[in-house]
Amino acid sequence: MRHKLRGRQLSRDTEHRKAMRRNLVQSLFEHGKVRTTLPKAKEVRAMAEKLITLARTGTLTSRRRAIAVLQDRRLVDKEQEFTGQTVIQKLFSEIAPTFADRRGGYTRIIKLSDYRIGDGGSLVILQLLTEESKPTGTARRSAGLRRKRNERRHQFAGRALKARKGEQPAATPAAEGGAPQA
Repeated sequence: MRHKLRGRQLSRDTEHRKAMRRNLVQSLFEHGKVRTTLPKAKEVRAMAEKLITLARTGTLTSRRRAIAVLQDRRLVDKEQEFTGQTVIQKLFSEIAPTFADRRGGYTRIIKLSDYRIGDGGSLVILQLLTEESKPTGTARRSAGLRRKRNERRHQFAGRALKARKGEQPAATPAAEGGAPQA
């Protein structure tokens, strides 16, 4: 029994789960966004937001607590050369000041239209909220189909109401006893 144990297991043992969460949060702080599955993103989002809230205070104690959670690593540039900065330094010097006036909700989860090939997992982008990175792209295909189906239902309901009021002859499928084609 798992009484009062919060969080997702993600089909991993405890050490693997903690390491995966830590690595995803570090990658999020390093790159500004990560591409992962929805359950992982929801788990990582909570950890990242707590760390950003901790970093907003900027005290030595909060820095030590963040290091204890993240186990700091060095940052690299596009040529895989070390930049001389660590993830914690970037969190406290660049990321936390941008969210100084915000009370929470530092990340966003954007559902992608594609799925993972191997197991069909739903892919999302977890990104930090910055003004220059707005969500782009189209909605998933199923969402578009749902919207079209809903519009057809409303059109049918409008025709049925008009037929009841007597504005239109009884040539609608509702008057003939047919069901809506949804």
